Amino acid sequence: MAAELRSLRGSVPKGWLSPSDTYRRRGPPAMEYPRVVPNSDGAGVVDQVGPGVSRHWFGKRVWLYNGQRNGRWMGTAAEYIALSVDLVTELPDHVSFAEGATLGVPAMTAHRAVFVAGPVQGKTLLVTGGAGAVGHYAVQLATWAGARVIATVSSAEKAERARAGGAAHVINYRQEDVAARVLDITGGVGVDHIAEVDFGGNLAAALQCLRVNGSMMIYATNGDREPKVPVRELMQKNLAVYAMSLAGVPHVDRRRAQSDIAAWAASPGRILSVAGRFPLFETAGAHKAVERGGKVGTIIVEPQR
Repeated sequence: MAAELRSLRGSVPKGWLSPSDTYRRRGPPAMEYPRVVPNSDGAGVVDQVGPGVSRHWFGKRVWLYNGQRNGRWMGTAAEYIALSVDLVTELPDHVSFAEGATLGVPAMTAHRAVFVAGPVQGKTLLVTGGAGAVGHYAVQLATWAGARVIATVSSAEKAERARAGGAAHVINYRQEDVAARVLDITGGVGVDHIAEVDFGGNLAAALQCLRVNGSMMIYATNGDREPKVPVRELMQKNLAVYAMSLAGVPHVDRRRAQSDIAAWAASPGRILSVAGRFPLFETAGAHKAVERGGKVGTIIVEPQR
């Protein structure tokens, strides 16, 4: 049996609820099965291992991602989940289950958004939405890897969050001209790479912010879902534009992301923020809290023991 199909089972003391979980619940598209246990990410203890899986995993504290994804009906709004060992990473002892549950899809997405074009040490990166679930991890991972980070935010509170994560410069996009500020910070050169939370909404500014031979990774485009892309401008600056869905990221890159995130999570100074906790029987209330927005940090769902 291929390694990526071998499975284990674990208890889920904490599960994290992401905006994408609410999108999947509401649709479109419709849910894959008549009954679905929602939510993708979580943290817990491995209590069973399947055929071909090392006993090394038994009893390990872990974080996981892509629970209710890719054809699986069983998510982390539950006491137990069974899934591929490839989707599980050891959790350092000093990181709580609640904190570990905030990793998963946002940290994996952030890693891809930061490193897709190669190493970032010594480079300047722009992270849009630098206080959001993905953006906040992108700021921290890029800083950890030796990049200078410029982050955009929408409030003073979020600016402090981005700075705490390691952003060298923070721009309030509601009050400042993002492109003008980026060019001022970089001496008119522009940034090497952008981790982009809203390709359609930020496209015009992004093209001004990127230096010649720069790159951009798109992981969302809610501001304009069908933007008109000025291809000639991309060509003139020799820009590379990447787009992603985590399920389609090559296996070797996902494994590298898990390894890097584990090393980062074990390092001092990392911030894994929990904005609210809901008991398992109030999962609907947790979904509503995420849909309301305005939170700084993540929402946790936890079984009652």
